[in-house]
Amino acid sequence: MRFGSHPRPAGRRLGAALPPAAVTLASAAAAFAADTVVLRVGDQKGGNRSLLGIAGVAKDLPYRIEGSEFPAAAPILEALNAGALDVGYTGDLSFLTAYASGAPIRAIGGTRSDARTQAILVRQDSPIRSATDLKGKRLAGTRGGWGQFLISATLEKAGIAPREATFAPLNPVDARGALMAGSVDAWAVWEPYASFATLKDGARPIADGEGLTPTITFIVASDSAIATKRVAVQDFLTRLNKARLWSLDHLDEYARNTAGLTKLPEDVVRAAYAAQRSSPVAIDDGVVKEIQEASDRATRYGILSRTLDVGRAVDRSFTAAASH
Repeated sequence: MRFGSHPRPAGRRLGAALPPAAVTLASAAAAFAADTVVLRVGDQKGGNRSLLGIAGVAKDLPYRIEGSEFPAAAPILEALNAGALDVGYTGDLSFLTAYASGAPIRAIGGTRSDARTQAILVRQDSPIRSATDLKGKRLAGTRGGWGQFLISATLEKAGIAPREATFAPLNPVDARGALMAGSVDAWAVWEPYASFATLKDGARPIADGEGLTPTITFIVASDSAIATKRVAVQDFLTRLNKARLWSLDHLDEYARNTAGLTKLPEDVVRAAYAAQRSSPVAIDDGVVKEIQEASDRATRYGILSRTLDVGRAVDRSFTAAASH
């Protein structure tokens, strides 16, 4: 028999053999599949989607999640900007940097972590003991995000002018290597990199983000998804908040699961989660004011290209809906 010689007759025979009720159900199923909302979610290995799964809140979704895994938050923001994703997540300053550049995105929710988990680390044998010792030093961190902001804020607090230290824009992997090799003197970073460097490399924290940075990780949605997939986006955010609360009471199980996915040492992940204590945060007046102050400082530091109205960068309606 030639390939494809009888597809149409076979199809007619199958349709004729089905009772009317079965044909109706098949048609309804096909229509439902066609109408099912697909939520395109950007994630990192061991991120939000795995948390939803282990927390048991990813069942009976009234939409389909199409997940894409990225190595870091920056490409998630790029994909959101390009219209390739509906929802993703990133740190507060990285979000503002993308928003300031014109990305059609809004922050719709998020989590807050202990600000001390953003830290400036030095090698165990470094002569640097405090922030005042950073004058004249070479400092590594991410450009346009938490790393650069923490360095700028720490220098300012210590009374050191920006020109009195050198900023080395490096991603966390390259920055860790540079610190261990001695080509930079200090490294501004966050979890789980901070716990890995302290537990496995013997690095020491000499300053942290307490009182300097909000340390909020935003859930970010594209303007298009907010307009056309609001119900699915709201449901996804609500489930994420439930999962995050679950994780606070199940740190060991959560850390073990993440370690298995990321291949990071379990003690590192457990230490990171215990230090962060990340919990859901509502985008209310207090958060908007806090992020506005950080945004204004970032503009003054030259991290942001322009002054922003943070109230326009967020969508509070998702928080309001979740509270009912």
